Amino acid sequence: MGLLADQLRLALTAIQYFTRLPVPRWTGYSERRLNDAVRYFPLVGILVGLVTGLVFVLALTVFPQPLAVLLAMVAGVLLTGGFHEDGLADACDGFGGGWDKRQILAIMKDSRIGSYGVLGLVLALALKFAALAALPAARFLVIAVAAHAFSRFMAVSVMATQRYVRDDDSARAKPAAQSISSAGLACAALFALVPLAWLGSAGLAGATGALALRLAAARYLYRRIGGYTGDCLGAVQQITEIGFYLALLAWIST
Repeated sequence: MGLLADQLRLALTAIQYFTRLPVPRWTGYSERRLNDAVRYFPLVGILVGLVTGLVFVLALTVFPQPLAVLLAMVAGVLLTGGFHEDGLADACDGFGGGWDKRQILAIMKDSRIGSYGVLGLVLALALKFAALAALPAARFLVIAVAAHAFSRFMAVSVMATQRYVRDDDSARAKPAAQSISSAGLACAALFALVPLAWLGSAGLAGATGALALRLAAARYLYRRIGGYTGDCLGAVQQITEIGFYLALLAWIST
């Protein structure tokens, strides 16, 4: 019972950190627990996918599909507080405007958004909207769950294979970026892979697209700054989520 209680607390810690949902007071908080809670990052993706999918299903009973997709996207942003979208915008500003590691990290730390961030965020949201609007409405819920879970696992995999490059203690992601045990990584993989089974070969196609972009992004991060930051993880999640939708759509269209 103690083990189950500990794991429940870790899952709630992940929900507390990565979403705006309230959790019981007894969940508490510590940097060590947050580090261990990373294993439930894809589980948070399942939750976000379920909420956005249900909003789409309900909205579709009243509105045309494009508007239902937009409302689902709004629900996702409200649920997470734009956590990963913010990381994507900061990463676009940093890598777009910085010439070396020091400049890139300094720009990403700046809370103001620049032209690269605006362009990156707008284009990413536009790609996501266009892809989701073109997907079969009947499978939207399952696709949303699978894409949100798997893309978050892609971010976890970057944490497991690269090093955190900020030296200061001010970064919000640092407590969750110290280390990931093999058991934690396996747990995260389980939550990411199970939803793919619902999609069959289409899920495999989506995962392949997400994985390809994850490998390209990880190589780019290593070449430019030697690792990752919290903003980079947000960017990886957003990029691989879009890659999942695009690859799945390409597979369906062939």
